[in-house]
Amino acid sequence: MTFQERKKIIVSAVYEAGSLSVFELAEVLGTSPATIRRDLHEISEDGLLIRTHGGAMKPESQVVTSFAGKKDQFDNRKRMIGEAAASYVQDGDTIFMDCGSTVFQMCAHLKKKVNIRIITNSLPVIAELIDIPSIRINLVGGELDKSRKAVHGEKAIQHVNSYHAAKAFIGVDGISPENGLTAHSEAESSITTAYIKNADNVFLLCDSSKIGRNSYIKFAALNEVSCLVTDDQLDKHAVRSLKENGIGEIVAVSLALQAF
Repeated sequence: MTFQERKKIIVSAVYEAGSLSVFELAEVLGTSPATIRRDLHEISEDGLLIRTHGGAMKPESQVVTSFAGKKDQFDNRKRMIGEAAASYVQDGDTIFMDCGSTVFQMCAHLKKKVNIRIITNSLPVIAELIDIPSIRINLVGGELDKSRKAVHGEKAIQHVNSYHAAKAFIGVDGISPENGLTAHSEAESSITTAYIKNADNVFLLCDSSKIGRNSYIKFAALNEVSCLVTDDQLDKHAVRSLKENGIGEIVAVSLALQAF
């Protein structure tokens, strides 16, 4: 059984029971307690479960747990991309974070930073970082999109336009040399445009499956992206095309980091 298969069973079992011990989970899956402990460490890093002494429990925050609906076959890529992106955040930085699931993966690594300020429209980001003393949070105001667990709308854009950040960390539905950055939703693309406008440097986080893909709304040019953080499944031709059309640095993440 793969980790992803075990993960689904573990999360489902803990959510149903409320909490389970390592040994109870080992019995459910027919595997060793050592394997369960390793799995629980990975799953808790995603915010899907809370580690307890001897087991795990369901998070109380439904804001975070409902975000699990965004999980897919690219989970591991997203985790690595999020970790790599977080390395660009320096102590004392003010940053924008959008509501993308890959951007959310930065949270576990931002907890180690000192005296950073985060301006975000993402409720899962808020829920994940609200208890970290070294992080100050500025929640964007506006209309709540319950399905995306994020704040959007004209008031949200006005809010973002009132601030300046050293760095913006954004997601995308598609990116191509021909059309730049594209999105499914006008609401999301509008607030992302505001983040781009008000940041010194823009970091785009997306896995390689979105490179070469075009979506409904074009909202930013490639030359507005300071750094694309992706995975190492993109080919050399894609790298060359993006660079020729104005994108900044490209960081491809595997077990190590490669810069093109």
